[in-house]
Amino acid sequence: MNRGGPKNVVRIGLSVAIVSVAEERPRVLVVRQSDGGDGLPFGPFDPLHHRTLESGLRSWVSEQTRLDLDYAEQLYTFGDRGRHLVKAGEGPRVVSVGYLALTRASGELKTPDSLWGDWYSYFPWEDWRKKKPEIIDAVIAPALKNFMKSAEDAHRRERVRLTFGLEGLPWDEERVLERYELLYEAGLVEEARRDGRAGATPEIPLGTSMIFDHRRILATAIARLRGKMKYRPVVFELVPPQFTLLELQRTVEAISGVRLHKQNFRRLVEGQGLVEGTGKFATLSRGRPAELFRFRREVLGERPSPGLRLGMRR
Repeated sequence: MNRGGPKNVVRIGLSVAIVSVAEERPRVLVVRQSDGGDGLPFGPFDPLHHRTLESGLRSWVSEQTRLDLDYAEQLYTFGDRGRHLVKAGEGPRVVSVGYLALTRASGELKTPDSLWGDWYSYFPWEDWRKKKPEIIDAVIAPALKNFMKSAEDAHRRERVRLTFGLEGLPWDEERVLERYELLYEAGLVEEARRDGRAGATPEIPLGTSMIFDHRRILATAIARLRGKMKYRPVVFELVPPQFTLLELQRTVEAISGVRLHKQNFRRLVEGQGLVEGTGKFATLSRGRPAELFRFRREVLGERPSPGLRLGMRR
């Protein structure tokens, strides 16, 4: 007998961060809600009609966005109480399985409510390609210092220093989720105020908010992609079958959020056997034609971790 009745119902949802890169901007497919808010594509898992979680994901993504996914991998299961509710405790508990998907598609979408959103509009502190984002020193660092003082907690101070590279510590581009969760905990993002977190009064919007916990799911996806492309050649899912080395470098930089040294990058990809020349050349508007390369799929069988070992920030 179900003593809890319908209050104990748990539903499985599927959420996906679909990523592409165009004009050196990393983009994520978002669905504009009726109230104007941005959300990731999401839908229910139907165990009667979907053979697997991933087949269910691909099915309704195709229906909602008319986009066929190429590469997709499961991220994490998100099940915080109230994550899909207007008020915590109302309706069934929704447990969402998050996915990361990569696509070369970058043109106009076929559904009116779907659009490509620049992921740095949601996380403006993550783009270091030109310089350190001004929002860190102007807004985030002072607010987090107050957050540290409010607790006098050595562990909290160390978290702040490590995640945002403060007090002389280096910036780690993979700590995307840790940074977002720290800002949420400190009440500095709109989602914290919306969720009723005590003391959450963000005076200046820190990036564009998203519905439910979708910005947290997107942060998880960005962190996974930044880390994974160092040991798996997933970046080649985001570039055309033939590309110049500069186009490949700009794609890697767009994802990682840091600039790389041009000659070191070239030696890296060629030395690790990740690419091979095609003998063809791209016609450029300025300068000499650039050789076109392609990904060497043979490298997948040559060594266990064929990725782009970064760490050559200019």
